[in-house]
Amino acid sequence: MRIAVVGGKLQGVEAVYLAHKAGWEVFLIDFNPGVPASGMCDFFIPMDIVDKGWLDPVLKDVEMIIPATEEREVLDALSVGCREVGIPFAFDPRAYAISSSKLESDRLFGRIGVPAPVGWPGCGFPVVAKPSGGSGSEGVRVIYDRGRLEERFMLPPDGWVLQEYMEGPSYSLEVVGVPGDYRALQVTDLEMDAGYDCKRVTAPSVLTPGQVTEFEKISLQIAEAVQLRGLMDVEVILHKGQLKVLEIDARLPSQTPTVVYQSTGINMLQMLAECFFDNETFFGEEAFFIGSPRRGAPGRRRQGVVYEHIKVTPGVLEVCGEHILAGAGPVRLHTDFYGADEAITNYAPGRREWVATLIVTGAGRKEAREKRDRVINDIRAHFKLDVYRDPFPGDFGTTKDTKDTKG
Repeated sequence: MRIAVVGGKLQGVEAVYLAHKAGWEVFLIDFNPGVPASGMCDFFIPMDIVDKGWLDPVLKDVEMIIPATEEREVLDALSVGCREVGIPFAFDPRAYAISSSKLESDRLFGRIGVPAPVGWPGCGFPVVAKPSGGSGSEGVRVIYDRGRLEERFMLPPDGWVLQEYMEGPSYSLEVVGVPGDYRALQVTDLEMDAGYDCKRVTAPSVLTPGQVTEFEKISLQIAEAVQLRGLMDVEVILHKGQLKVLEIDARLPSQTPTVVYQSTGINMLQMLAECFFDNETFFGEEAFFIGSPRRGAPGRRRQGVVYEHIKVTPGVLEVCGEHILAGAGPVRLHTDFYGADEAITNYAPGRREWVATLIVTGAGRKEAREKRDRVINDIRAHFKLDVYRDPFPGDFGTTKDTKDTKG
């Protein structure tokens, strides 16, 4: 099967990675030839897809288009263009419109009664301020008193969500399907850097079976409420023993799909495609057809996975949020990278500064983490990196001058 991925940043890297795992050929389209996924695709087309008439001559042999961008103008152009030429477009504009607005999604959570943070002024300080249209940690800030809140915003704030600040671990779960037939996939555990950007994803989850069941129920309830067609990511925080929904995204996310694939064998991109183009000729005997009992078969391995981003500079290895990959230029997929099963990286021999996404697996969660520690230590030893930093929210990172990276 031949697909086109539009957008070559973090979502684009995810889409190309999973497409190749499915055995598909990938055209990548982006205006910027230096985007990360341009180093991973089969064919790269540098163009502005908003230009009228681009789709038919360029993509006449493409069988599906996967959006990997959040630019509204691009998504609108794709929706119209694909409809005109009859190419399946793996995108649900209605569900995306709700999930891409934190104001709209918060109203949805209240209407259907799913647990979520309390909004200001119904909560005390500190509060979290989030731009309604922001993605992930983009623009998020913590405000500790009313004086600072009034300095920053006209009250009530226009285009911002203000809600209670909660501490606790975060988790992610994807739901895929069509109205009346949804499936919750695997829960993954998220770890953030000092700027609340996700730096590490692990699986299987440390949540109890009861908490996983509760998370699945919440996620399926949201999918039904928005009448999702395709794929949606749900992120929660475990605060004082209760799961509360932080945000939803009705699109292919970055990071977690690769972890779920490595842990279970389930390829979310295949499942997303099947929601729009259900044809066994292209997906083969092991496809996860919606409504088919075969879809759960590969999900029994549940091996351990540690997926994290590192930045190497002279003498220093730092674990960072995924933003470091966005500006890394073209990246490539390497296998057996200093002991890691795979790495997505711009590393080249002789390069003193580089970044990498390390993908490490093991028989279970503990084995994967131990293997990850060996990988980090091997990289530090090989490149003589005496300083190790692994920052968490609220601090500037921990610096260690030994080769012990456990913790």
